Amino acid sequence: MLLRAPASVTLPSDAPLSSTEVLEILRQRWQASYDLQLIVRRGRLYLQVMWGYLEQQSFPMTAEQYAEKLNELVANLNGLGVSAQVRSWLTTTTDKPRLGKAMTLPLELPEGRASEFLL
Repeated sequence: MLLRAPASVTLPSDAPLSSTEVLEILRQRWQASYDLQLIVRRGRLYLQVMWGYLEQQSFPMTAEQYAEKLNELVANLNGLGVSAQVRSWLTTTTDKPRLGKAMTLPLELPEGRASEFLL
């Protein structure tokens, strides 16, 4: 189960992300727990905010499965060294998830990290 962080907590921009923080951002910005995915296209890594969300009746995951997936994704983002990019984008983007169109962030990986993740 995901815990909620107090809204008044301010983290340094380069601090590691937590699944609680990401979930709080999603819920504050768009009032839903959207599905997030890492995808590889043409040798680049992207973070996508999908249009499906946990509160949707047809969402294919339970709350526990969603929390597990979000924890794993956040651990990968932290391991890649892109937490500041993701935090900044999620809190400032003017785009909004909508049916059939995912929001996409091209990740700028630190030198050497791309070769560890991309094959």
